[in-house]
Amino acid sequence: MGARPKRFDKQFKLDAVRMIQESERPIAEIARELGVHPNVLYRWRNQLLADSDHAFPGKGKLKPEDEELRRLRRELDVVKEERDILKKALAVFSRRTH
Repeated sequence: MGARPKRFDKQFKLDAVRMIQESERPIAEIARELGVHPNVLYRWRNQLLADSDHAFPGKGKLKPEDEELRRLRRELDVVKEERDILKKALAVFSRRTH
């Protein structure tokens, strides 16, 4: 079995990105010091630059727009299920009257 990936909290990621931005040292050196792959630091930096307010939402937490999308998909699934039940009921009642 492969090793499980390490989990880092939001503050660690913010501190790591701050180190990249404030340091003259190469990212590879900072990555070695922190025990992460340089690509991980690049990804964290890009996430923070792309959406600083919602970067690193945490385990099980979503950005507000992603949470809304998840809620709407669940609601759509319920509506589809209700529609299918009504279709079946209509088919049953239609057969009884003929």
